Amino acid sequence: MIRCEGLTKYYGNHQAIADVTLNVAEGEIVGFLGPNAAGKTTTMRILTSFIPPSGGRAEVAGHDVVTDSLNSRRAIGYLPETSSLYRDMRITEFLRFCAGLRGMGRAETKERMDYVLDTCGLQNREESIIGTLSLGYRQRVGLAQALLHDPPVLILDEPTVGLDPNQIIEVRNLIKSLADRHTVMLSTHILPEAQMTCQRVIIINHGRIIAEDTPEALSSQIREAETLLITLASPGENVERQLLDLPEVVSVRPTSGGSYHLDTAVGTDIRAQIAEFVVKHGWGLLELRPVEMTLEDVFRQLTTEEEGVE
Repeated sequence: MIRCEGLTKYYGNHQAIADVTLNVAEGEIVGFLGPNAAGKTTTMRILTSFIPPSGGRAEVAGHDVVTDSLNSRRAIGYLPETSSLYRDMRITEFLRFCAGLRGMGRAETKERMDYVLDTCGLQNREESIIGTLSLGYRQRVGLAQALLHDPPVLILDEPTVGLDPNQIIEVRNLIKSLADRHTVMLSTHILPEAQMTCQRVIIINHGRIIAEDTPEALSSQIREAETLLITLASPGENVERQLLDLPEVVSVRPTSGGSYHLDTAVGTDIRAQIAEFVVKHGWGLLELRPVEMTLEDVFRQLTTEEEGVE
């Protein structure tokens, strides 16, 4: 549904992206992640035909974003990081205006407005003037206009910015539900949101794609050790040194309150041996569980490694 091959973009002598190649399948929710100035916004602007590439090509729903930009734009619902809203309009006026720009008929406009107002939680604020809304509600209006024409592709740049925790959960659930009818590509700096929302992530750094897979697969690819968290009621002296005596324990790191991180060899599970060892020493085992590598850990490790490459 979204396809890029060798995309390159120069701003003067500065190369913003280089040889960006990616594919997003129909019905997929993909997170597009990267540090500031990594090339995310440039790539999204090319996909939405805001700017042309300097090289390579991109398609949205089978339409080339340069040679067939009108049809590619018709296939996209776009929410930029800062929504372009007319602050002196009421929500309903703005949505009717957007529908008119898209050539939607009266009946279709009425049906779709009812849908997006309900879906985006705006049904009780529909006559509010946009300029009087909180940042969170303005973000909802931006999402409503992106959904208004029922596009097959949604490109969302920081869709949860400015939202409170309850609203973030609502938007997360909404995005997940959209996969039945839409292909979604979203950019976010809130990495736990990407992990909970996206089926796959693409990480860009210094204008180049450096990783692409499910969060779980990326974690397993770069993980150098299994990590366990143990919490002891009465840790004795030299606990760290004694835990290191266990054959598969690579390192022991104290955290707080009698808790320790134990790194063990990848592919091993020695929880039973650790439990037996702790009980034998009378330390009192309060907690023993694996520590999963988060998408934030993956992101930090990958982008830090890239920064060290000359």
